[in-house]
Amino acid sequence: MGNWTARLTELGVELPEVAKPLASYVPAVRSGNHVHTAGQLPLVSGTLSAAGKVGGDVDPDTARRMARICTLNALAAVNSVVELDSLAGVVKVVGFVASAEGFTGQPSVLNGASELLGEIFGESGAHARSAVGVAELPMGAPVEVELIAEIAGGH
Repeated sequence: MGNWTARLTELGVELPEVAKPLASYVPAVRSGNHVHTAGQLPLVSGTLSAAGKVGGDVDPDTARRMARICTLNALAAVNSVVELDSLAGVVKVVGFVASAEGFTGQPSVLNGASELLGEIFGESGAHARSAVGVAELPMGAPVEVELIAEIAGGH
């Protein structure tokens, strides 16, 4: 267990409200000592913060910032199921990048998510990760992130 909410405060980061699902699913589900999130888009106050394909309409640096927003939304989803401070850390991140033809920088875009988790959780934020290029994402989003978090002691 950690004092992750205090760390967020130190970083000047505030968890957003949990994003409302766009279809028939829930934002996060607990299974044993893990919490799995649904894919989270870069929504800020219910509005997509950027749209388009990375390497085309959206530059990679902007997409990297969008991955951070997606990750904050994923943490808000986790926090809706279990308190953030009950987490041991993050196990896995899966990121999808709407990619223009020929764009191969998906891993660097997803570093936005991974680096934020490292800032918040330190070594407990080290995780396995997949960075996948896709043709389209919901609402024309450039990035989508989901994660699996581990609950300390399986509480």
